[in-house]
Amino acid sequence: MIALHSTNLLTVLDSDGVIQYESPAVERIYGFEQNELVGESLAEYLHLEDCERTLAAFRRVVADDDTVESVEFRHRTADGTYLWVESAASANPTPEGYYVVNTRDISAAKQRQRDLEQTNERLDEFASVLSHDLRNPLTVAQLRLQLAAEECTSDHLDAVADAHDRIDGLISDVLALARSGKQIGDTELVALAPPVSDCWQSVASWEATLHCGVAGRIRADPSRLRQLFENLFRNSVEHTTEDVTITVGQLADGFYVEDDGPGIPAKRREAVFETGYSGCPDGTGLGLQIVEQIVEAHGWKIQIAEADGARFEITGVETV
Repeated sequence: MIALHSTNLLTVLDSDGVIQYESPAVERIYGFEQNELVGESLAEYLHLEDCERTLAAFRRVVADDDTVESVEFRHRTADGTYLWVESAASANPTPEGYYVVNTRDISAAKQRQRDLEQTNERLDEFASVLSHDLRNPLTVAQLRLQLAAEECTSDHLDAVADAHDRIDGLISDVLALARSGKQIGDTELVALAPPVSDCWQSVASWEATLHCGVAGRIRADPSRLRQLFENLFRNSVEHTTEDVTITVGQLADGFYVEDDGPGIPAKRREAVFETGYSGCPDGTGLGLQIVEQIVEAHGWKIQIAEADGARFEITGVETV
């Protein structure tokens, strides 16, 4: 029998999935003595919910010389509990006709994923309840303000209307912020130009101008991509003059959004992504943090580059 040593667990199986050898790492990962499982069928130690899927992947390796399979599953340990692992195997049998499977412990990563999902669910629930509880009295206040405006005139009424708009904006941004940090949904190849145009129509002022210089497609969550553009456009419109010109352009591994406004001083560039930071008196200070979280959820990077105005570069994007 071949002698194998690795920080990961190396398992040798015959074509029927019977264990022929396991490296010393089996003691550290599963708690079994090194030779304790030799002669046993792998299927006996797989979680019931993962068994058929895992064995099907192994059968594909055995059946096709060009197949490489990687699968996540739960394996029973010596104390009877189950541990999440990831195994990889390729159709390169040993001279004896056996198959080598490389396995690593991913239980910590799975736990972090579960913790993150639970945190996101609680945050989403909190934001939704908060939004509902705030929007109801806000709607009443807005209706009362309309009635008051019909009965009398006062400069104070305009100030109240502005305050209502700010509250409404804060509610929307808190909800968006709560949801932007969650894992993105299914990604797909998205043409860049259409969402740029659609988002522009929803946030632009009459005096503002858009130049769209992007083509091709990127892999992204479509709804999050639109949210990203909306917040970047709104940031430019709110923090510059009304006749601002915004350009969306192509990069080798991504895209950029740039305006011809006064720009962002170098010493403030890190702070603009912080919660509550806003250079505009009427801003919520959440828009750019939402952008940053959407970027990070996709595995991209964002930076503020040197330019005459404000230029946000998003890189690490899978483009076509």
